[in-house]
Amino acid sequence: MRSSWPRGECAAIAASLSRPALQTHRVDTQIEHAPYPPIRNASLMLFVYPFAPMTDIRNNPSLLRIGLPKGSLQDSTVDLFNRAGFDVKVSERSYFPTIDDPDLTMIMFRAQEISRYVEDGVIDVGITGVDWVVENSSDVHEVCELRYSKATSKPARWVLAVPEESKITKPEDLAGGIIATELVHTTKKFFADLKVPIKKVEFSWGATEVKARLVDAIVDITETGSSLRANRLREIATVLSSTTRLICNKATWADEKKRAKVEDIALLLQGAINAREKTGLKMNVPRASLDAVLAILPAEKSPTISALADTPALAGAQWVAVDIIVDERVERALIPLLCRAGATGIISYPLNKVIA
Repeated sequence: MRSSWPRGECAAIAASLSRPALQTHRVDTQIEHAPYPPIRNASLMLFVYPFAPMTDIRNNPSLLRIGLPKGSLQDSTVDLFNRAGFDVKVSERSYFPTIDDPDLTMIMFRAQEISRYVEDGVIDVGITGVDWVVENSSDVHEVCELRYSKATSKPARWVLAVPEESKITKPEDLAGGIIATELVHTTKKFFADLKVPIKKVEFSWGATEVKARLVDAIVDITETGSSLRANRLREIATVLSSTTRLICNKATWADEKKRAKVEDIALLLQGAINAREKTGLKMNVPRASLDAVLAILPAEKSPTISALADTPALAGAQWVAVDIIVDERVERALIPLLCRAGATGIISYPLNKVIA
């Protein structure tokens, strides 16, 4: 039920309950611990996070504020941080994930907004697509590329698309037309660079594929092309390719201590990405079969070879241990070949991080 209290008083109650000493409060029928009369017939949940209380986000300059993308990249981003060694948890209705690092605090925004907030110093670091950095003309420092997404590790593409039945085959055919897209400024620049005059680039609030038969064309993002095919649309040009980037506020990057922390995070995240499609193999190999085993292993990989404990001199060892990291997609083909070549005791194990 809606309270008849003024917004200012409700905000004051919320502020009074955001003290670090308080944790989670379930409030039914009335609000307790507040210097106001109880609110009747109300039920709500108030959260205060022990890792980084909301009041500390702007008032604690030592915290590194990280913006995570809310929406399609959310789950894969949280999973990436967890595989990198952090423990990140997101409550269903919260925009403030918790993380087990006292130097970090996290806030979730739409990916479209993150580069703006990083540039303005609202947050120190953000994860977003380079498409939104370009679209917003954001003046930020790019720390590194993070090749991951909700579907594939390939770049996402903003494509110019028309209905399958359309007679339009190239961007020049759209002179004087109307284009619907979320990527307004980049689309305008695309046609300006081609010197194709467009009547209007209309901002789309989502469900852009539906509008392809209402306007002349759309510019929409795709990873696999499945959504375009499902809506019987045809690509006629790529406007922009995009991958996810770790970006940093320039003043934050100039701070030696914070820069070191950002570089550490980048190293761990890239290590987790590198490990996604890799697997480790350990095996014991008779010295007489070693050349045959090495001939099977991928040529670009350099295995670690060591003598077993009971024969410490490698040159005279009868058995050696071989350890190598290979692409996950070739592992199942390698193992039977290695067995036939004389390898025994083969162990396959997953990897959390591969630091290049």
